[in-house]
Amino acid sequence: MNETTDLNVPPEVLRGFIAEVFQAHGMPDKDAAIVAEMMVEADLHGCDAHGVFRLAGYITRLKAGGFNRTPNIRVDREHGGLARVDGDDAMGHLVVRRCVDEAIERARIHGISCVGCHRSNHAGAAGTWVMRAVSEGMIGIYMAVGNANLMAPWGGADLLLSTNPIAIAVPGGEGGPVLLDMATSNTAFGTVKMAAQRGETMPGDWMIDANGEPLTDPNRIAGGSLLPIGGAKGYGLALMIGLLAGTMNGAAMGSNVVDFNKDHTTSTNTGQTLIVINPASLGGVAAFRTEVDRIREEIITSRTRPGFDSIRLPGDRALHSRIERARTGVPCPAILLDTTAKIAAEAGVASITDRI
Repeated sequence: MNETTDLNVPPEVLRGFIAEVFQAHGMPDKDAAIVAEMMVEADLHGCDAHGVFRLAGYITRLKAGGFNRTPNIRVDREHGGLARVDGDDAMGHLVVRRCVDEAIERARIHGISCVGCHRSNHAGAAGTWVMRAVSEGMIGIYMAVGNANLMAPWGGADLLLSTNPIAIAVPGGEGGPVLLDMATSNTAFGTVKMAAQRGETMPGDWMIDANGEPLTDPNRIAGGSLLPIGGAKGYGLALMIGLLAGTMNGAAMGSNVVDFNKDHTTSTNTGQTLIVINPASLGGVAAFRTEVDRIREEIITSRTRPGFDSIRLPGDRALHSRIERARTGVPCPAILLDTTAKIAAEAGVASITDRI
C-alpha cells in the first residue's frame, strides 16, 4: 500500500492521524482531538474542501505563529441570551466549538441565544456546527466571515467580500433533520483550491477576471472574483452575513479581512455568529418534528419537472454522505495521501496509509 493509490480511510484513522499531527506541533491533546473531530466531520458530510485537505495549510499557519497553541478562549461580553467570545487567536474549530456549546446552554435557559466571536480563525464546514444544535433537539443558524476577500460587490471590481457562508439546521422526526449549508458565492474557495490540487478545470460560472470574463484555470485566478449566488441578491446576502458575523462582534470585515492563504502570521480576527433556538420553549416539540416530516414528505413526493428524477431537501446529500462514509470510509485521493505522508514524516508520526 502506498501513496499512489486512492483509498477510503476509516474516520477513526483520520481522527487519530490529524490529532497526532497537531499534538506533535505543540497543541494540547484535548484541543487536537476537538479539531480532528470537526475536520473529519467535514469530510464525513462530503465537505472535502474543509476536512483533512486543509491540514497542510493549518500546519503552515500553526508553525508560523498565526494560531495560538495555548489560547484562553473566554466570554468577554454577555447579557442574557447574548454573548461574545474572545477566541484569543485559537484555531477556529476551538473557538466556534465554544460558541456553539455556549449558545446551546443559553438557549436552554432563554429559549433563544446569539453567541458571536472575534479573534477567531477559519473553522471548516459551516454545517457541522449547526448539527451540534440539532443533536440537542434545537435549531442552529451559523454565519461567518470568510478568511480572504475573494468576491467583489455586485458591479464592482475591488475584492471587498468573502464567500461568507451560512448554515441552518432544523431537527425533524423519523425523516431526520433539514440542513442548509452554503457559501454566498457559486462555489467556496476551498473547492477552487481542491480543483487546483487535482488538476481539474473550473466551470465558467465560478469566477470572473477583472474584465468580467470567465476563469476556468484554478491556477490562474490572481485578481479574479468569485461570483455571488443569484447575482446582486447573493452579494447582498454576503454583505449582511458579514455585518452580523464580523462587524457586530468587533471582528474583521471589508478591507480589514486578512487573507490567510497568503499571510500565515497576522491575526485574522475572524468573526462567526451562532444563533440557537430551542423549540421546547414554545412547547409541542413532538408536533414540530412531525410537521417537519410532513413537509419533507410533501416536497419529495411532489411532481418532478422534465430532466429530474427526484426531489431532495437541502442537506440530504450531506446527511446521506455522513452515514455512508462512516460505514465505508472517507475517500482520500492519492495526491492527498502523498501530501499527508509528507506532513506525517515532518511531524514524526505514522502516515495515514501506515495506519490501515
